[in-house]
This record gives sequence, structure tokens and C-alpha cells, in this order.
Amino acid sequence: MAKTRQDLINSGAEVVDLNLSLTDKAIAAYYIIATAEASSNLSRYDGVRYGHRSKEAAGLQEMYEQSRSEGFGIEVKRRIMLGTYVLSSGYYDAYYRKAQQVRRLIRDEYLEAFSKVDILLTPVTPTTAFKLEEKVSDPLEMYLQDIYTVTANLAGISAISIPAKISPEGMPWGIQLMANAFQEETLFQAASIVESLQNA
Repeated sequence: MAKTRQDLINSGAEVVDLNLSLTDKAIAAYYIIATAEASSNLSRYDGVRYGHRSKEAAGLQEMYEQSRSEGFGIEVKRRIMLGTYVLSSGYYDAYYRKAQQVRRLIRDEYLEAFSKVDILLTPVTPTTAFKLEEKVSDPLEMYLQDIYTVTANLAGISAISIPAKISPEGMPWGIQLMANAFQEETLFQAASIVESLQNA
């Protein structure tokens, strides 16, 4: 990141340091909202109009249940269960409503940032890539890798990931650029510049 920052300065970009103080709240808010939406949306999945359809079911209700059981992977099932929990009676206000309030604060923070800059430069993840299936048994560790990318989803802004150099350990890492909502043209132009700097 430091090299990319310096390369941008050398190329004539004006670089401003910003503090997006709510980033540390993003993972919790995102995984409450995303799982709630997954639970709500996938409750309508029936295996009739699209997707996997169980061939073993004897009746309609059994077909719905088996289509979901057979067609959804472990991570999807985990998210449905978490989402069902946060939307359940007694927990909606404690979790979902509060997460939506945090989402609004994150959006406001990004709008304030974009009143000062055109593009935000961040890492894609806190670490380089890890080995294939290395963290698959630790969902929390996997979710924590999303800390820089979920803020774009929560704020409703544009973002793009660009491959960067390989780390000394031989693992790739990425650079993320973000622009305000509907500023994709600016984002693509900036991404093209950053990508050319990576290849220089």
C-alpha cells in the first residue's frame, strides 16, 4: 500500500489521509444485515421455478424441504440460521435495527469522505491471500477478512479490487479503490492508473 500511495503521489495525485472511524463496526453490521436478507430471501426458495430440485421427495412440502437441504451448502445454511436468529422476535430491535442504524452512520461517514476526495485507496483484506482451504474451518476468521470490502456494500458506493504485487512469502494481495455512488467512470479511470503503476 505504501508503494502504491507513493507511486500515486509521484504521478501527480493529491493524497489526503482520512480516518474512517466506523470501519471497525462494519463486519458486525454487515453480517447481521446480510444474513437477515439471505434468510428472508431464501425462505421463498422452493426448487420449483429455478435452482436445485430434489428428485427424492414424495410430496410438495417434502420437495421444498429436501430441495433446500440438498441445494444449499454449509455457508448458505449458516447464514440462513444466523439471519433467522437476528430477525426473530425479541432480537430484531437488538440486532437488525441497530445494524441498520450503523449502516446509515457508515454511509454518512463515506459521504463526508467523498466531499474531500474523489477516490479512496484501501487494501482489499488485512492480510495477503492465504492458502487454499487454509481457513475454511474458521468462519469468523474468514468473515474478518472482509473488513475493508463490506463497507462499500453498506455505504452503497462503487468499489473495485486490483491485483497488486506478490508478498515476500509468495502470496498475492490486492488494492481496493472506492468512489461515491454513480461515479463508476471516475473509479474505472483511477483503477486503470493504479493498475498501470502496478505493472510498471
